[in-house]
This record gives sequence, structure tokens and C-alpha cells, in this order.
Amino acid sequence: MAWQTIPKSEPPVVEPNLTDYERTRASFAWGEVAVDGLPGGGLSIVHEAVDRWVPGATGRRAALRFLGKDGCEAVLSYADLAEQTCRFADVLDGLGVAPGQVVVGLMGRRPELYVAILGTLRHGSVFCPLFSAFGPEPIKQRLLLGGASVLVTSPSLYRKKVAPIRAEVPGLRHVLLAGPGFDRVADEPGVHDLDALLRSASPAPRIAATTPETPALLHFTSGTTGTPKGAVHVHAAVAAHHATARFVLDLHEHDVFWCTADPGWVTGTSYGVIAPLTCGVTVVVDELELDADRWYSILESEAVTVWYTAPTALRMLMKAGADRAKQRDLSALRLVLSVGEPLNPEVVVWGLEAFGLPVHDTWWQTETGAIMIANYASAPIRPGSMGRPVPGIEAALLARDAHGDPVLDEAGRPVLVGDPDTEGELALRAPWPSMMRGYLGMPERYAQAFVGGEPGSGWYRSGDLARRDADGWFWFVGRGDDVIKSAGHLIGPFEVESALMEHPAVAEAGVIGVPDPVAGEVVKAFVSLRPGSSPSDALALELVGFGRKRLGAAVAPRSIEFRDVLPRTRSGKIMRRLLKAQELGLPEGDLSTLEAGR
Repeated sequence: MAWQTIPKSEPPVVEPNLTDYERTRASFAWGEVAVDGLPGGGLSIVHEAVDRWVPGATGRRAALRFLGKDGCEAVLSYADLAEQTCRFADVLDGLGVAPGQVVVGLMGRRPELYVAILGTLRHGSVFCPLFSAFGPEPIKQRLLLGGASVLVTSPSLYRKKVAPIRAEVPGLRHVLLAGPGFDRVADEPGVHDLDALLRSASPAPRIAATTPETPALLHFTSGTTGTPKGAVHVHAAVAAHHATARFVLDLHEHDVFWCTADPGWVTGTSYGVIAPLTCGVTVVVDELELDADRWYSILESEAVTVWYTAPTALRMLMKAGADRAKQRDLSALRLVLSVGEPLNPEVVVWGLEAFGLPVHDTWWQTETGAIMIANYASAPIRPGSMGRPVPGIEAALLARDAHGDPVLDEAGRPVLVGDPDTEGELALRAPWPSMMRGYLGMPERYAQAFVGGEPGSGWYRSGDLARRDADGWFWFVGRGDDVIKSAGHLIGPFEVESALMEHPAVAEAGVIGVPDPVAGEVVKAFVSLRPGSSPSDALALELVGFGRKRLGAAVAPRSIEFRDVLPRTRSGKIMRRLLKAQELGLPEGDLSTLEAGR
């Protein structure tokens, strides 16, 4: 069906921070973002996120509210967070860790992890988060690539995943363990009880004299195959975190904010920790993974006002039915946003049924460090659209040749797509504050990410294909390497997946191209069903017909394969390349980010 524009809510519950998009874009300058800067000069993420709030009444406000899997709760005020992160920085000093060295976090969503993140930045070292669900090999690979000096983890994770490979990571000098079970590994060299170290460390105020370009964060992002890439971000990124927290997340002083992402990936750090704290709000952190009843209970009991989650999670909630949401008092909730992969139009509209609110999609990448394109609280939503660029960000579409490379003019400049609704590679004018400053140890790979200038300038190539309508809204088509070429047609898998999800039996869909001697490739869809629907040849035939009716015979899937679950990364993205590898018997490549149990 053709989705209609959803008008903005009238009247607004809270006046949005961004009320006039066009005027703000025209006048915006990154240098005017409301960040304090360090006393005496410089810039620090931890000063903007914590220290600036401590002297006033906000210092007593809950900064982080932790909901434990055992039913226990823990609360850290901004003042508490300042003290604990000062203690952590003192711990690093006591261990002889020098500013600039890499501290890795491998832990579930526990208070110690958040203290370690901000305490590392306070010390002037670089923090690198890893998923606690990683196995020993991907952990070893990233510890080696990152040159890790310190690892913060739990005793159980250490025993299961780190101890077996520790001898192969000679640069890892110290392991700081938080939580029960330390006595079982206490005799191992370089292993320390973090809780004991924090108790004895100095709480005296301190902060490293970092500059905007001082490295702060190292995020690993997996390619299709081969070695993970380590994207380096600097303290200047906090300007983009803060601006997007105001413009996109629309955070106000007394908001209660919940980002469901794990800090093991970039959203969980940028928007689960840094961005909301720069606004002085209360951040909810849940230790457990998705459970529909628990999540609705949290939204209700914590009176969450702004909720940032993933399309996969929303589709799973949709699969469970809107009635569960309607049984809860979610009247505090005023804004729902999603991130991690394209948001299907059906999910946008389902938000109206479940929450009385549409879901606002956002687009960005590990490399961009912060939200780049979004749907805003003050503007209508066009379901299926990524939205429009954040103020301060210039986005364009690069024309591509038959090999997928940018088309250049005689002066060597990339040719931009000018006509509306014409596909191209989504690109961003560099630089901006949160843009990665390099791939660790991969200068050539970093240079390849830009065109029309030196590395870090010109246009950043996202690798995503998109189109832009006549009004300036961007629409995701697919990853450049996911696009299916069939009988002269370029088919974006997301379009096909979204169409299939309109069928009442379909919960999720993943679409790939499979070789065909005549067409080159034909579309195949992998489908998981909603409760109450069962796989059958008749349903497969019905879905093929449904796709043809929605998309036309040239674009619709030729075949359907039913799966109980689809392979996804832990950040929620359907791994189409894994589906294709399994279908064609090809090497599966890097599976370190595959969701556990898939």
C-alpha cells in the first residue's frame, strides 16, 4: 500500500527543541553548540556529560537508574557518577596506565561498566566497548587489534572467555573484575578486584586536559568478511552527541530516557550514555534482554518519556500484539525512535496502534559517530523514510558507475545525483564533530571511505544506497553490496522486505539475490511468521502472489523459505550476507557480531 504522511502530534505535549527545521538548518554552526569546554581550555566528553551538572541542583538528580536481572535496582546521581569516575581514573593511575592507552569493557549493562566508560575518558585514555556475548576468538582479535592495556569484565566472563586466550594477548597488562566470584581467579597474575580498588581509590576531583582531537572511543565494526575495522572517535564528538540529543531525541531537562542498545555497539555508548547525560536527564538501564512484558513494565513503572530502540525489537513487540502495550499506562511516553537498520513503514504505523505515537526513524553509522538523518518530533513523518539531515550535516547522493564506484567529473569531483527519486550512494560532506578520525592501523581503508578530497575531507561514502524525494526526504534502498541485479533491474531488498511485512502472517523478512541463468539474479525471501501462522506450500504461494501484487513481477520474490528466526547482529540488523552465504554454500565470514542462538 502507499503509506500516507503521518502529521505531527497536535498539540505537542512538550514544545520541541527543534521547531523550525529550515530556519535552524540555515543558521546552524557546530561552533555554537552549547558545550561548556574545560575550565582553562580544551574539551572533554566526561565534563560535558557529568561534571557540568554537579554544582547545581541537577547534581542530586538520578543520572543512571539500573534495573538488575535479579530484581535489584541501583541509582547513581550526577554527583555519585562524578565521584565514582574520579575513583576509576585514580585506579588507572595506580596501575600505571598512561593517558591514551586503550581500556576495553566486556560486561553486561551493570553500573561498573558505565563508571569504567566515563572514568576512562576522565583519565584521558581511550575506551573500547565489546559485546559481552562475544566468544573467545573475536575478543582476542579485538584486544590485539586495539592494543588493549586494560580489560574491565566480570569474573564469570573472564573464566569463560578471556582466560583461555589471555596468553595470546601479551599486551593486556591488567584485568579488572567486577561482581561476585573474584576469589575463584584471584591468584592469576594481573587480575584485580575492581570493587576493592574503587573503594580505596581517591575521589578527589580530577580530569585530563584533553583537546577536541584527543582520541576518546574505539568502536569495532565488522565488514562483510575479514578483519574488523576499529573506528577512532575523539572528544569533539560530544558536540554532535549533544546537538542530536536536543534536535532528534528532543530531550528536555526532566525527561526519563531509555535507550535499549547495549554499550557494546556505538548506539549504546553514544546514546545510552553520553548524549542523554549531556542534557542532564535520567537514563534508564536494563540489564536483561528483550522481553515484551518486562519492557512494557519498565516503560510504565519508570515513566519513560523518550524511548530509543531498534526496529527488530519493535517488530518482535508487534509480533506479540499491540494489546500488551494497551494494558499498560504509557501516558508519560511522548517520543519513540528507532535505530540500527531501516524501519519498515508498517512498524511506524503500528506505533500509533500500540502507543498512540508513530515511531521516528533515524539513520547513522559507527563511522559517523552520531545521528545524521532523522525524523523530528516537530515534523510530519513519511513512513519508510529515513528523514532529513540533522542541522550541520550536508547529505547528498553520489552517482555510481556499473562497478558501483563514484562517477567523477573532469576535475576529479564526484558527480551528485540531482533528479528526485533517483538512486545513488548516500554521502556526507566531511568533516563534522563525531566523524571517525581513522580506522585503527588501516590508513588505506580509511582513505577509501572518502571521495573528492583528502582522507577526512570531501565526501564520506556510507556504502548505503538511497534516494531523495522532491521535498528532501531520504529513503533507504539497501547496502551497496546487498542490491539485487535482476534482468536489468536494481532491486533494494528493504523495499521487498517491507512489502512482505504488510502481509498479516509475516513477522520478519530477509531478502537476497540468488543466481539465475537468464535474469542474472532473482529475488528469494526468507520469512519468519507471526504466532498463529504456520509454514506451508500454500502460504508460500500466497506470499509470492502478495509480493507480485505489491511490487510487480520483476521485483517480487520468486521463492519463499520459512525460518523460525532470521540471523541478526546483536545490534538488530538482519544479516543478509549470511543468508546468501548459507544459500550458496559460500564462506560465512566474520560471525562475531551474530546474535547469540541464531
